[in-house]
Amino acid sequence: MGQPGLDQPATYQIQVRGRLDASWSDWFDDVTIQAGSRSDGTPVTTLTGLLDQAALHGILKRIRDLGLPLLEVKQGGLQ
Repeated sequence: MGQPGLDQPATYQIQVRGRLDASWSDWFDDVTIQAGSRSDGTPVTTLTGLLDQAALHGILKRIRDLGLPLLEVKQGGLQ
């Protein structure tokens, strides 16, 4: 089938440096929020959700507004 079109929702994982707890879920459009650490001990938060392009850009804007360093954005299947 291939990748979804830009107008279709897709699953995204967005990783930022720092820790957010699940209480931020509503502010981030009900995405799943999971705090953890990278192998080097850096605290990170991963936001996962089914997003269309407009919602993805909205979440990225909120991350910027909070001053959280963006580490990674992945689209597609979760590993």
